[in-house]
Amino acid sequence: MLGVLAVLGGCQAWSPAPEGLDVERVEKSFVEGDCPAGRCATIEIESLRLPGAPGLSERLRDSLLSMGSGITNGESEVVIASWEEYAQTFFDEAKAARERVPELPGYQAVFKAEVYDRHAELTTIKLDSYVFTGGAHGMPLTQFMVIDERERRVVTLDDMLREGQTSAYRKALSRAHLRWLEEQQAGADFVESWPLSMNRNVAPFADEWRVRYNAYDIAPYSYGQPELRIPAQALEGIVKPRYLER
Repeated sequence: MLGVLAVLGGCQAWSPAPEGLDVERVEKSFVEGDCPAGRCATIEIESLRLPGAPGLSERLRDSLLSMGSGITNGESEVVIASWEEYAQTFFDEAKAARERVPELPGYQAVFKAEVYDRHAELTTIKLDSYVFTGGAHGMPLTQFMVIDERERRVVTLDDMLREGQTSAYRKALSRAHLRWLEEQQAGADFVESWPLSMNRNVAPFADEWRVRYNAYDIAPYSYGQPELRIPAQALEGIVKPRYLER
């Protein structure tokens, strides 16, 4: 038996543009049952559903689930297929942790999906998660889901780059990183301790591409999730024209 209280909010339909993909907001809450007052685990979900594209809706849900499943699954090959299954796993682990450490604060998981940008029939959805399972702080994660509305499919960085231009993209990313370091007034020790890594988590805006890193990727936790910005003109010849449209 799941042993949780699930509160489902109503779905509200809206469209980011007259001819864009229809979007519905979906809200869910799960609260652990039979737990000490003030230390119950909770899960809050503010997601989206694309009623005209069920395959994309499933991919969005699965992507959000995977952002929390790495913490609740001991084995990566185990796939969590629903929020109810995620809640069961999350609450089982919270209960086991309290048995080891009775004073442990309540586990917390928060998931959110929102339309981050839409232009030229490209919709970028930002997926955020925050999972706290004890310690000094929880872990935030962000992923971008880029939908080509003309083809009704998710496109990745490799889909958007011209053939053979990965190295050129890395150079553009490196220049964006240098600008970010200057903004942070980072010294030589910082640069040596936190080198740049390749990143395919991109959001293609009309005038720039935003590349989001997660905590600890290229900076300490106190810096949050750094976002490097590459001007669109710097990507000409590197990115397929379709993904530089305004």
